[in-house]
Amino acid sequence: MADNIARVFADAITTDPTRPLLTWYDDASGDRTELSGATLANWVAKSANLLVDEVGLAPGTPAGVLLPPHWQTAAVLLGCWSAKLSVTDTPGDVDVLFAAADRFDEAQSWPADERYALGLSPLAAPLRQVPPGFADYVVEVRRHGDHFTPQPGPGPADAHLLARAEARAVELGIEPGARILVDAARYPDPVDWLLAPLTRAATVVLCANLDPARLTTRLTTEKVTHPLP
Repeated sequence: MADNIARVFADAITTDPTRPLLTWYDDASGDRTELSGATLANWVAKSANLLVDEVGLAPGTPAGVLLPPHWQTAAVLLGCWSAKLSVTDTPGDVDVLFAAADRFDEAQSWPADERYALGLSPLAAPLRQVPPGFADYVVEVRRHGDHFTPQPGPGPADAHLLARAEARAVELGIEPGARILVDAARYPDPVDWLLAPLTRAATVVLCANLDPARLTTRLTTEKVTHPLP
């Protein structure tokens, strides 16, 4: 396996960048968003370019991420890891902070020079009102380039995160190339819903507010081979 997260992500989409890599459902809102490997890679590149070109962050810089499981969270995290940043969700000194709308109050206690708000709305719609001191992530990120070349080698936490992801892939029974369904409420850790599948080049159907009445149909329509227990 590759020694860094950016390489693991690239390897996971190399065989067929057009296949659905991450499919997002929110049964409370009715939202469904499907991203191919190529589309997610585009968002990841834009996120990394935002961090490096606009914010001017260097490898090892701490970044705070206060986001739930979501396809935009995948773009933010993979963008941070591609830029070799150190990602944390523990309060402390960070140079950049990404926060979901329901965590804006919590985010106020974090010292950060650059702050990005995410409404996590359907179709990546902009926020109707951006809180003071924040920029709207989906507005800002779209201005950046579609390609990003990560620096060689691992980021500061890559070895630890990938070791955890490999172990979790084994524990969760994720086979290479599988299509898995993940209940976001049961598996909020991105090691489980994002990194462990990537180490197996698996594709993910990530479901928030999962409606049990829709589960059987979803397993069939999404051609799921392995719902996480």
